[in-house]
Amino acid sequence: MTPQTIHDRAPSGEAQDRAMGVRRFGHVNWLGLRTLARREVMRFMAVWQQTIFAPLMTAGLFVLVFALALGQGRGEVMGLPYLVFLGPGILMMTVIQNAFANTSSSITAAKVQGNIVDTLMPPLSTGELLAGYLAGSVVRAGLVATVIGTGMMLVTGRGIAHPLWTLCFVLLAALLLGGLGILAGILAQKFDQMAAITNFIITPLSFLSGTFYSVQALPEPFNTLSHWNPIFYLIDGARFGVTGISDAPPLRGLLICAAVVGVVLFIAWRWLKSGYRMKP
Repeated sequence: MTPQTIHDRAPSGEAQDRAMGVRRFGHVNWLGLRTLARREVMRFMAVWQQTIFAPLMTAGLFVLVFALALGQGRGEVMGLPYLVFLGPGILMMTVIQNAFANTSSSITAAKVQGNIVDTLMPPLSTGELLAGYLAGSVVRAGLVATVIGTGMMLVTGRGIAHPLWTLCFVLLAALLLGGLGILAGILAQKFDQMAAITNFIITPLSFLSGTFYSVQALPEPFNTLSHWNPIFYLIDGARFGVTGISDAPPLRGLLICAAVVGVVLFIAWRWLKSGYRMKP
């Protein structure tokens, strides 16, 4: 039997999919994608006390500390009571941290435990892998944003000025930090390396992005440098969505964040496709 004959008799990709029970509609393995997304969601929902309730407690402690320490004498910021100004920043900071933690911890844990092959072997394309991982970050970020946003409205007694803008920036934050979490999870080979990325990159970027203050109060060159930080536009955009006031034009922030999301997700797609630091 010649090599050509063997090749002719080899099952096609569609035949392999049928043999494995995979259903593809429009060249997308919806069953596999749904299964991966469900796994990512169930992974953090199994410990909801840590992933949903704990961020609410942390946000509440931030509000309590700043209310007791600065709330009475801080005055207005950008024409807003300080707690009203602070709320959207804390909401977005919590969304950022949770979206990053979801994808980064999932990939790092799988690599450390040696079961990353269980994710790489199923008939999932690179785009399906990327979408499945991001789905967990988006759902987790959405739940955290809903819980904290509800608490914020109860505390301040104010509603959301622009719900659609708020939704857009929360979604962009989930995609951006979910994508960065994928990159960090691919790079890190152990939990110590992931902790270093979180503590020395993600946390400083979120804290130094106008979460607790207006960047207009910063002297140069820090004011200008703040505008090079994409997380600043996420927090500023969320503040515009909630209060109607922002440091930078919200449309500019939306476009910058969308462009950065596109770059990050493209890099994540390339790394997943090549198996960079993923294949055992």
